[in-house]
Amino acid sequence: MARIFNLIIVILELIGLYLSLKGRSFKQLLIYYTQLSNLLTLFSATLFVIFGPKELVEIVRYVSVCMMIMTFLVTVFVLVPMSGKVKELLFSGSGLYYHLIIPILTTITFVLLEEKVSFFWVCITPVLTLFYGIIMLILNYEEKLEGPYPFFKIRQQGIKATVLWMVVLMIVISMISTTVIL
Repeated sequence: MARIFNLIIVILELIGLYLSLKGRSFKQLLIYYTQLSNLLTLFSATLFVIFGPKELVEIVRYVSVCMMIMTFLVTVFVLVPMSGKVKELLFSGSGLYYHLIIPILTTITFVLLEEKVSFFWVCITPVLTLFYGIIMLILNYEEKLEGPYPFFKIRQQGIKATVLWMVVLMIVISMISTTVIL
């Protein structure tokens, strides 16, 4: 049953990727945590369909699920309220797939139908998220990039606000990683 749901996730991910690539290069997508989490979910679900519930596959699935939950929560509780773009971010285009359907489906599939991973892996998603965040902050500080999310705009919001954002986001991803593994 888990393989069938992972196959559905692969199909939905391919639709979302197609919609995301309209008018953009693949390289442009890679600055977004949303895109990275969805690409990892596409990869992990594909591995699951091919190889089944092997330990390494489940670890990659675990990381992708945690990242997808983070994507969902940031979209719903940060991006939508800050932008007011409910329809654009949640109910149309790639947002429908990447911010809503796939995060919910992949989380339910992983939690209810797949093998649990060892608690040893609980730190991997926060570390990867921190690594991504540091890169984005450096690129924003050096004015090589703007955003792609409001909490990375260190020059506009200042260091105190940026540090507060990063602490809150790290607490959230740590809580997600712990909750999913239990």
